Amino acid sequence: MTVTDLTELNYAQRERLAFIDFCLQFIGQLARADLVNHFKTGLASCSRDLTLYKELAPKNMTLKHETKQYYRTDEFKPVFEHNPEAILGSLCRGFGDGLSQGVSPSEKCIDATRLIHPESEVIATLMRAINNRHAISCDYISLSSGESSREIVPHAIANNGQRWHVRAFDKKSKEFRDFVCTRLQNVIEIQKPIATIQSGEYDKRWHNVVSIELTIHPSVSHPKAIELDFGISSGVLHLEVREALLGYLMRQWNVDCSSNASLSGGEHHLWLKNINELGELSCLNIAPGYKESE
Repeated sequence: MTVTDLTELNYAQRERLAFIDFCLQFIGQLARADLVNHFKTGLASCSRDLTLYKELAPKNMTLKHETKQYYRTDEFKPVFEHNPEAILGSLCRGFGDGLSQGVSPSEKCIDATRLIHPESEVIATLMRAINNRHAISCDYISLSSGESSREIVPHAIANNGQRWHVRAFDKKSKEFRDFVCTRLQNVIEIQKPIATIQSGEYDKRWHNVVSIELTIHPSVSHPKAIELDFGISSGVLHLEVREALLGYLMRQWNVDCSSNASLSGGEHHLWLKNINELGELSCLNIAPGYKESE
């Protein structure tokens, strides 16, 4: 079989070849057993995949018969483009500790400690309601008012950098709000059509995309370090962010949102340069220094 283009292959083949490519680039080696354990395929099938990869990239790997391992060569050039976030996620799950050991936490690449995820049944009910354009009934526990019964109409789930929340129309307040998914109890999909005004298309803050300009905070002594952290070029980082998520991002990154970069303390590495051009955005009430810009 002669292949000159990856599009000639089916999805399963491309997935296995991408795995070989990943192992060679980031681990430096792999064996047939790694393919067998990861994809639950036979040795003959794995041999065909390795032969096919060799055909696509003849200079990428070499076999050492004494170890029965394929090793990355100095001439290696990746066949696939691997997303950095996916790479680090894979390595954290244990790919860097020997692929034959299966997926287990790595001691060489460690992710941040995370809050607990919502229960799978809560996620499932929310997603069904979103796809079916239905409301849900639930008991919700908030920091301000404690536990209460609610009917909300969800239209999106988002990670705000600390926890998962659902964006939904709240029938009690008659406005679109954020609800933390882990605080939802006794979630039930309501099998009835919703009012048009309650659908996600009418959530203006969700659909409004805000253009922001972030620059290095004037208190930073060595700005080059921050440029490298955030990929800043020409002094300004331009981002397009949903209005409903902007406050979370500013808080997560500890961005100084005062009108004149007046916050002190080494934790503020960035300043929202165009804060005075954005007008009043309620989402920024949780952002560092925002009230000081009033």
